[in-house]
Amino acid sequence: MALKIFSFLFCFGWVSPLTLSAQSLHLSAVGETEDETRLLDSLAYKMLFEDFKSLEAEAENIQKTLSHLGYLESEFINLQKDNDSSFIATYKIGTLYKKARIHFNAGLNRKILKLVSNTITDNYFEVDVSKLETALDILNAEISNNGDPFSTLQLINIKKSNAILYADLNVEEAQQRTIDTIIVKGYDKFPKSYIKRYLKIKPKRPFNLKTITQKTEALENLQFASQIKNPEVLFTKDSTLLYIYVEKQKSNTFDGFLGFGSNTETRKIEFDGYLNLNLINNLNYGESFRLLYKSDESEQKTFDVKIKLPYLFGTPIGAQVGLNIFKKDSSFVTTSQFAKVDYQINPQNSVALGVNILNSSNLLDNPTATINDFKSRFNTISYHYIKPQRLDKLFPINFLFDISAGSGKKTIDRNDQFQSKFELNTFKIVNLNIRNSIYGNVSAAILNSENFLENELFRFGGINSIRGFEENSLIANVFAVFNTEYRYKVTNGLYINSIIDLAYYENQIITTKNKLLGLGFGFGVLTQAGLFKLNYSNGSSENQTIKLSNSKIHISLSATF
Repeated sequence: MALKIFSFLFCFGWVSPLTLSAQSLHLSAVGETEDETRLLDSLAYKMLFEDFKSLEAEAENIQKTLSHLGYLESEFINLQKDNDSSFIATYKIGTLYKKARIHFNAGLNRKILKLVSNTITDNYFEVDVSKLETALDILNAEISNNGDPFSTLQLINIKKSNAILYADLNVEEAQQRTIDTIIVKGYDKFPKSYIKRYLKIKPKRPFNLKTITQKTEALENLQFASQIKNPEVLFTKDSTLLYIYVEKQKSNTFDGFLGFGSNTETRKIEFDGYLNLNLINNLNYGESFRLLYKSDESEQKTFDVKIKLPYLFGTPIGAQVGLNIFKKDSSFVTTSQFAKVDYQINPQNSVALGVNILNSSNLLDNPTATINDFKSRFNTISYHYIKPQRLDKLFPINFLFDISAGSGKKTIDRNDQFQSKFELNTFKIVNLNIRNSIYGNVSAAILNSENFLENELFRFGGINSIRGFEENSLIANVFAVFNTEYRYKVTNGLYINSIIDLAYYENQIITTKNKLLGLGFGFGVLTQAGLFKLNYSNGSSENQTIKLSNSKIHISLSATF
């Protein structure tokens, strides 16, 4: 009995494929000549079908393919049955028309013709016949985008001669549309000035959906808002309504760090840290407010406040003001005030003009040659560029470039000295792949003057400068810091990084030139409270060997709310 069942299954296994193959229908396409048949074979059309309806549809599609390729006179003659499972489709191929010469009237914008043709004269343009349908679709879309969404294109007076297709392009234009009303959905209190000045979308301008879509992509550059979906438009009989879909983002940040290390003189552990609060768009105006307080182990205290107000009174001009107070133990206190007016060129670029005023007071009982009362004033010009990568929660900014220059004078005991100042801060993230990236940051500053005071020099060093050194422990009239990190993302919320920092500085007061090196490692992790970072680093100079006792550990937590 088992042998009979096995024999039946064996025979069924051989017979079934033959039966299924016999049920398939086969199509052959032939022309009136052998050359035409070879041309049809080159089309790689489908040959096997499960039913006659699919086979018949493919036979008709072959003729459409021929016409699209430029065989405009081709014909599907007939479909004949050769046997029970085979059919033969016969075609007349005709002449191949490679070029189409399309005449247009003087009112057509010739700039859009450059999108479809490289041969354009005063009254006609040429395209390949095989690309003619696509070219007409592109032209129709461009005319629609330029304020006439209901326009139609039509080829009339079609003629064929010497393998060239001739035709006239007829454009049936409707009434040109302009944007009448702009409606923001999802974030009703989105600052109106950002629609007009930041996105540069204004009412009564010609409607162009392609351009509008490109402009609204700039919403991804904002910290306080993002685009939910592409803009949409509603046409009524006498108006055009543009809908922009935006949602508000959490953009306020609070961060700080706690640092500790050994004091080489007292051999005791000392602590330092800072608090940094950034409030953005809390008044739905696009404004920003920053408050920084820093205290370090060298008895240095910094208080810094900055306010930025964009698009004042709906104009493209914004304002920035700030106050910085720095106190060095009982030696001196310096107050710096600045005011700027800025102009946003586009969502990524801005320029600013401003004034910076410094007042410093000597707190020592006995005056010294390096610390004295002074006043200075600088007129400044600056440029700012930023490129975000919003999809990356760990590193939301890919590229930043900020440069400023200023000139002015310093006054000491009614004696004036000319001064100039240059500052640069830029960083870039090079993404090697989804997990690996390289971070590079350059910070540099130069102060030019006849002579210098300690209380006017730049101060750097620490977690936001060259790591492995105490906060603001390095003093210079010229310095440059190069920070590098190799970063590896373990997950989307956890990364580890190396630390290699290089620095060079000059201090003409004590006639010092030095090179510095900072080495270390760290990690960052996204928690429910925010981004937690820990860095371990060790710093040394060119005349000093690396000592573990000089190591610094920096801990910071940046929370977004």
